[in-house]
Amino acid sequence: MTPTAHNAAKKGEIAKTVLMPGDPLRAKLIAEIYLEDAKCFNSVRNMLGYTGTYKGKEVSVMGAGMGMPSLGLYTYELYHFYDVDTIIRIGSAGALQDDMELGDLVIAMGACTDSNYAAQFQLPGTFAPIASYPVMQAAIEAAQAQNIPVDVGNVITSDVFYNANPNYNDAWRRMGVLCAEMEVAALYLNAAQAHKQALAMMTVSDHIYKDTHLSADERRSTFGQMIGVALETAIKL
Repeated sequence: MTPTAHNAAKKGEIAKTVLMPGDPLRAKLIAEIYLEDAKCFNSVRNMLGYTGTYKGKEVSVMGAGMGMPSLGLYTYELYHFYDVDTIIRIGSAGALQDDMELGDLVIAMGACTDSNYAAQFQLPGTFAPIASYPVMQAAIEAAQAQNIPVDVGNVITSDVFYNANPNYNDAWRRMGVLCAEMEVAALYLNAAQAHKQALAMMTVSDHIYKDTHLSADERRSTFGQMIGVALETAIKL
């Protein structure tokens, strides 16, 4: 079933490991700066995707869009139609805990969610979306090798960016959840259903309780650390 209505790539044009930022322009930037001989395999709906090599290993990078419906669609197709084995989500998040700072790198060991995304699987209980341990271990080792500290733990994947409930973040914060974002649970659920691997890592771009945020220049420098960890993880797989 390739190409699909959303991805113009043919079989064999996408690597076994895919890095997925939300912003397709960030995917283009990663391909241009970090990958050798990068070729664009998709521009449908401007959801840009590229395949090239990093330190001799074939790696792809593709945008995922915002929210679980968008990422859920693209990751489903990558796993089921393009024989992708591992997807590494690279994005941004809002910190919830006091000891976290702007620019911190977060690795999502698990993803709480307020979404009904898992209902499609008709499970007889609540499924806990978690990272693939071998990929998470490789990412932690890659960060340590680069002397980049990481926060590892639970995140909250929400369907809502502007939440009408003023106590929403407080409840997750009390449970020790590290940060809020909008995609990870769908990635981990899709990976589990497909029997594939997944990991999400995020740079703290704002702190919900300190009312601070990264500038555009600061995002570029700190996101570069996350991209470096993700690429070093990819070549270990």
